Amino acid sequence: MESKNKEYLECEKLWIFGVLMLAGGFLGAFTYSIRGGVFCNAQTGNFVLLAMALGNKDWSRAAYYLIPMTAYGAGAVLSEILPKPVKRKHIIRWDTLLIGVEILVIVALGFLPESAPYQISQIAINFICSMQYNTFRQAQGIPMATTFCTNHLRQLGIHIGKWLQKKGGGALRRGGYHLMMLGAFVVGGVAATVLCRLFLGKAIWGAALILLVAFVDLLHADLTKERGRLEQTPSGH
Repeated sequence: MESKNKEYLECEKLWIFGVLMLAGGFLGAFTYSIRGGVFCNAQTGNFVLLAMALGNKDWSRAAYYLIPMTAYGAGAVLSEILPKPVKRKHIIRWDTLLIGVEILVIVALGFLPESAPYQISQIAINFICSMQYNTFRQAQGIPMATTFCTNHLRQLGIHIGKWLQKKGGGALRRGGYHLMMLGAFVVGGVAATVLCRLFLGKAIWGAALILLVAFVDLLHADLTKERGRLEQTPSGH
């Protein structure tokens, strides 16, 4: 539950999660629009497409959907292994480093020619989306995802229901937080759709610019006001 008195880490701030959701919507629209029609933010859609391909006996298409799924799973594994050695260095947080790595990956993908296999972008984006989802878990004490919308929509409905029944103080406010995350995701998707029409693959650099906002803020916090709190584990881990 959200606490007004707790001093949250910068990587747990609601606005940081909003920026990550904006980037998540951008990357989702990018991959589906011009990088093979797959979902890289989450895998439910890909499992549906896999099942449909199997039902149609389209074996090659079914195998195609295994690529993003495998990459997503591998990203989750790495995001569990890498934080500990990064934490022992006492330089910056894993959360900050991850966003920096995401930016570098996205910038590199923007240089790929349009003739490059879609799987390159799919694998890379699945990796970083999975690691981001597994790393950023709670915003100011509220469980949240940063790469897909299903739970935000569910939580919005739950809190509206509580508000209508007058159960629990602050339900409408917390529901509003989830609504803002949904809005950020949609805005990112709209931006990607428009930019993809104009710039094709180089449109992905828009996501890098979005993430750069979060990275600069997190890096500044690591090196200044939160220098003595690098050992502190973010909520949800």
